[in-house]
Amino acid sequence: LLAMLGVLMFIRICFSVKALLLTLAVVVYLALFLYVYAPMSSHLVDLQYNGTKPGVPKDPQIMSGIWLVIFYIVCLILARRDELTCRVDFLLERCFKAEQDEMETMENINKLLLENVMPLHVACFFMGKTVRNQDLYSESHESVCVMFASIPEFKDFYTESNVNGDGLECLRFLNEIIVDFDGLLSKPKFSSVEKIKTIGSTYMAAVGLKHSPQGEEHKKFDMSYSHVHSMLEFAIAMMGKLEQINTHSFNTFKLRIGINHGPVIAGVIGAHKPQYDIWGNTVNVASRMDSTGELNRIQVTEETSQIVQSVGYDVTLRGKVNVKGKGELTTYYVNTDQSSPQF
Repeated sequence: LLAMLGVLMFIRICFSVKALLLTLAVVVYLALFLYVYAPMSSHLVDLQYNGTKPGVPKDPQIMSGIWLVIFYIVCLILARRDELTCRVDFLLERCFKAEQDEMETMENINKLLLENVMPLHVACFFMGKTVRNQDLYSESHESVCVMFASIPEFKDFYTESNVNGDGLECLRFLNEIIVDFDGLLSKPKFSSVEKIKTIGSTYMAAVGLKHSPQGEEHKKFDMSYSHVHSMLEFAIAMMGKLEQINTHSFNTFKLRIGINHGPVIAGVIGAHKPQYDIWGNTVNVASRMDSTGELNRIQVTEETSQIVQSVGYDVTLRGKVNVKGKGELTTYYVNTDQSSPQF
């Protein structure tokens, strides 16, 4: 009986093997009790009942066999039920594991999608929490370098005709340009550059939106140098990349770039369809530096030009420029001829 209980409770094997072991145990027990030890059992019965034959309910040989068979049947039922329970647990565990893997995959996809439309530290703010419609994400940055780079000639290049699929080929070519610009962001030297958005053929980016390490907030002046230098290198890389595209596509597009630095406010508008953007006077002036600039030139404000010269670039005074909403501002062009960046 103990062997049968051990097989039933502690051995994790399939039902057919358990049934075979239980059957073998019952057969051996019945063979021993009904045949091997039958004379001893008969002698004991004779002594107890003075040679008379007891009824079936009082016959130990018959009743032990009956109870053993009943116990055997119960063991088979319990073994079968245990196997079914194990199978169900296994299927539930597999289902849970599959759902968990699917949930992790969806979470990674959502994270990648968020990282494509907003900086990593902003994406982490929205991951793992339910953002209500009234919840706002905003952050002030004291020193951010903002760049607007546009391709003014694309407006004349864009036409809708049967030849170019009603402008589809023009948009496909613009997409190739933007994709190549985005490819520059994957380079380690431009890891601090954050693409904000594209407006038509205008590319907007900024440096300095990432959190500064603790203890570096007081280094605003030094960070301005680093931000402007990184943005200048990225702007020059964009100009070089566009030259490569022109060589392969037989075009003559030129970038018109405006750069400015200063405080901005960064934030996300919307919860279901969030859009990351930056606002402030710094952004407006950077946009004006682009719109009032010249092709193949980088125009900066007077304050930014001082940092540009400090990081090793020469500038050329353009003079007074009438800027909408700001009046006349003194602007400079950055001389990029001495730079030969590697792409």
